[in-house]
Amino acid sequence: MVSAAEARAVVAEIPDPEIPVLTIADLGILREVTIEDGEHLVVTITPTYSGCPAMDLIRSEIAGRLGERGVEDAEVRTVLSPAWTTDWMSEEGRRKLREYGIAPPGATTEDTLGVACPRCGSSNVREISRFGATSCQAQYACQACLEPFDHFKRH
Repeated sequence: MVSAAEARAVVAEIPDPEIPVLTIADLGILREVTIEDGEHLVVTITPTYSGCPAMDLIRSEIAGRLGERGVEDAEVRTVLSPAWTTDWMSEEGRRKLREYGIAPPGATTEDTLGVACPRCGSSNVREISRFGATSCQAQYACQACLEPFDHFKRH
């Protein structure tokens, strides 16, 4: 039997199916890993939004990775409350997003909602579309370097 900490380390590295540069731990959707009744492993996850299509694949990946480690008695629980927030994203995850070319969620301000170009760092940006490659993203363009980019919306 693996410990809860070992199991967490194993599942924490599962990539997000929609933004594979991030892990489920980076996103903050991996809430906790516990052992109940001495042998029943429980992995608790919270989707970025209710109905997120990536959750089925994430649950399957969790079960598969734990199975590879010999864990037969595992449960993946989906918890919707409290609702996921971008505040749960790790600083490492935010850095990975920037390096990947996606502006991470920022502090809310009236003019740019805290969006900065991931390429040049300028906050002189404009929203092109509220909808991006995934439901969690919007499309922006930088007025300084003229590059388009996606922005991970603040939730």
